[in-house]
Order: sequence, then structure tokens, then C-alpha cells
Amino acid sequence: MSLNVLYLSHASRIPESLERFVEEQGGHITPLETTAEVRQALDRGIVDLVVLDADDDFVIASELCRRLKADSFNSVVPIVFMSREHQVEQIANSFESGADEFLSGTHSGREQRLRLRMVLKRVARDVAVHPSTMLPGTKIIQHEIERRIAGGERFAVCYADIDSFKEFNDVYSYPRGDTVIWILSLILRDTVRRLSSSGFVGHIGGDDFIYTVPFEDLARVSNAVIETFDTLMSLQYPDEDRERGFYIAEDRQGRVREIPLMTLSIGCVTNVRRQFTHPAKVSELATEMKHYAKSFKGSLYVVDRRGDLADQQTKATSSMMIEREEA
Repeated sequence: MSLNVLYLSHASRIPESLERFVEEQGGHITPLETTAEVRQALDRGIVDLVVLDADDDFVIASELCRRLKADSFNSVVPIVFMSREHQVEQIANSFESGADEFLSGTHSGREQRLRLRMVLKRVARDVAVHPSTMLPGTKIIQHEIERRIAGGERFAVCYADIDSFKEFNDVYSYPRGDTVIWILSLILRDTVRRLSSSGFVGHIGGDDFIYTVPFEDLARVSNAVIETFDTLMSLQYPDEDRERGFYIAEDRQGRVREIPLMTLSIGCVTNVRRQFTHPAKVSELATEMKHYAKSFKGSLYVVDRRGDLADQQTKATSSMMIEREEA
């Protein structure tokens, strides 16, 4: 996938060093003039780098940087300021607003390109994002859960997994499987952003995703995710398979059987009846609930209604306290 760079400026010309860097990386630059255009571009797809013209309107640019870095969806996107001058106060304010780098007139064109390259390397090394979806990975997911625990809010952590995905991948090809994962990432990202102002989406790996939302947003977000998933995923099959509701293929054991169309299982845990002190316990319970959700047919989400005392009860008794939710 080629490098996608956004450049915010009213200037008619893109800096030569930035143009050359992007050309060397085999990417493209999208020049934009307003902060709204930057946000829209970030919402529409993967952005690898945002470059802000510090000589244009520095106050607006620094405020945009601050807001993007405070946004859990966009905080992983590196932001670089570029200026023809070298103003110490401006540079300090840029880093205070969350900038990843500041390129000034004291840097040669070669140094600017090297610094841009190092920005991307640091992102790849230090920020655990999945290159296929650019969603936060396991490390950031853990930090997000820790943050919610420390904040004392009532929240839900939901583990989403695609049923019959491996069979789809084997029969219809890995590129088609990658498309399915990309579609689910967009569904989760767009739905959570639209319905939960403080929601978060992370990508564990493969077809496994996590989203966290305030408890009051759990039902409407999960129902909307499932509805959209069922609508879009059926379109990934040929007409004859979609009309039948299954296709004939070998399973992992080499047996020929009817493979159902993909559905979505979501296991949810909340701290409404539990007191969490560590994200590891949340992850453990979310995984358990995901497996429980997969024991049912069709797309659905299940919510763990057990309290802390349920951990002392038998598995059979505890399972009766799990509420199954259907869209």
C-alpha cells in the first residue's frame, strides 16, 4: 500500500523536500486547505502522515494537532510541522500540542527527508498499529482499558470475531479475506465513532477486534455493528451462495460439508457488577464471552451479567447469569 500523506496549507506549492520524500516512498500527497478537510480525509481511509504548514496559520494548525492527538482513532497518525523559519517558541508549542516532529529552515532538504523517514520508523516500532487497518494493536488496547479502569467510569469491552472466516479465506482466496477484515474495521470504526463519542476500536489481529464504549452505548453500538455486518458481508459471496445461505467446501478436517455464510460473534464484559483492577482480567473475560457467543448461530452479542462472586461459582451456574443479546 502506497504512502498516503495529507498536507494542510493555503500555499500553492508543496515544499520540495516533502515532495521528494513522498516520491521516494512511492506515495502521494493530498493538499488540503481546511482542518475540516483533514478530518474528513482521516475518516475516509488510512492516512500515514499529516504535515502542517507552520507558516500558514500556526494557531489553527496547533489546535488541530492537539485535537487529533487527543482522539483515540487518530492519535496514532504522525503529525509533522514544517516551517521556512526557526522560531524556538513555535517549535516548543508544536511539541506541546503533540507533534511528532518539527522541520525548520535550519534543516537541509536531505535532513528533512531523513527526519520524515525516522518519524515513520518510530511509528512502526513504537506504536502498535496493524498495517492492514491502521487500528491500535494489543499494546494500545491494554492502555485504553487501563485508562478506563483508572477513570472510574462504567464501561464495556467487546471482543468481536468473524464466524466461518477461515473457511471463506480458504475457498475465496486470501485477498478476499483481507477485504473482509478491512470492511469489518470500517464498520467498527464508523459505527463506534457515530454512536459513542468516547468509544475506542482496536485490532488484535486477523479477524479479531476489540471495541470499548461507555456502558450506556453498548446496546446501540453492538446492534448497529451487527446489522451493518450482516448487510455488507452477504455481498461478499456469489449470488448463488448468498441465495442458498451456504456454500459447499472442505472444512479444516478435509470433510465436504455446507459452510454457512460469515456471521459476527461479540462477547462483552462490563464493570457494572465487577470491579476491575487490571486489563488482563478484562481480556480474559472478554475472550471467554467471545467463545460463548460463538456457541450460538447467527450474528449476536452476549453480555456477561455476572458479578465478582460468580467467579466462585461453578461454570454451569455462572453461565446462567450470562445474558444473550440479539440484534
